[in-house]
Amino acid sequence: MTKDRTTVEEWFLAHGLPYFVAEERAAARAGLRPRRLVPILVLLVAVAAAGGGLLGWLSEQYTAAPALWLSVTVLGLLWYASSALHARPILGFALSRTLGSVRFLVPMASRALPLLLVFVTFLFVNAEAWQMTTNLPFGLLWFTVLLMFGLAVLFLLVRLPEEVDRVDDEVDDAFITRACAGTPLEHASRGVAADPSIDPQDFAQVTGFERWNLILVLLVIQTVQVLLLSVTVFAFFMFFGSLVMETETQLAWTGADTVGEVPFLPHVSVSLMKVSLFLASFSGFYFTVSAVTDETYRKQFFSVVESQLERAVGMRAVYLATRERD
Repeated sequence: MTKDRTTVEEWFLAHGLPYFVAEERAAARAGLRPRRLVPILVLLVAVAAAGGGLLGWLSEQYTAAPALWLSVTVLGLLWYASSALHARPILGFALSRTLGSVRFLVPMASRALPLLLVFVTFLFVNAEAWQMTTNLPFGLLWFTVLLMFGLAVLFLLVRLPEEVDRVDDEVDDAFITRACAGTPLEHASRGVAADPSIDPQDFAQVTGFERWNLILVLLVIQTVQVLLLSVTVFAFFMFFGSLVMETETQLAWTGADTVGEVPFLPHVSVSLMKVSLFLASFSGFYFTVSAVTDETYRKQFFSVVESQLERAVGMRAVYLATRERD
């Protein structure tokens, strides 16, 4: 049993589920103790405050400070999570899973982008949108992009737990047999399903660190998908704008005296880059909401991770049932 347990736990680690392993959960709990977490938070606040103040003083744009504070804080928390909280397998698997499924993003984008571009293009060919983004300092524009990204992540954190609850409520004998096919617990799942004394639903409810493990995997996968599609929108508007937005039109819409060009990108103005970045961030938030709430988009976007979620829940139920029986 020890050998089989080691094999299963190695499978959990390789598939971005470190908190399904007792030792990894204990290490993560230790990393969340106040005596370890509080000094890191204080250091992050100090570094972000010093860096934001220095950047604002050098650039004479003090609106850049909040954006830098938020960026440094997010990067610092990601570093702490990947090291002290042993979340590196979660990030690594989610990223590899998403990037390995890029071929599925093409048909997804072909379904989602046309309708979105029709809607967002009306904002792109609008003088008010150009005036607003052109007058925004880069620091404030970046903070706005981060705000959109934060709202999208917050929305996912509210909705993704519902997906985990939905899946673990569906666990039965057929579910675990299907979910464990091709895994180290394939044989054990058939034994659990055939044992009338074991109800898989007794081991199905995912709570605590394990529940957050699943949520984080889904969160990273969905976030990377949205980022890739947002980059596609940004590239489209940069290309489209460089073709159709003449200098005279941009000057008339923005009210500026000159149109600054972006280095190494001919025919691309600073105003064009700003409005494209703003609309891409808005599109990313729209993607996020639609991928979870709209049934048409949900089937396309969430199907990439739904099978992974079912397999993880099924594997955990069989793993716990087997340990208790033995």
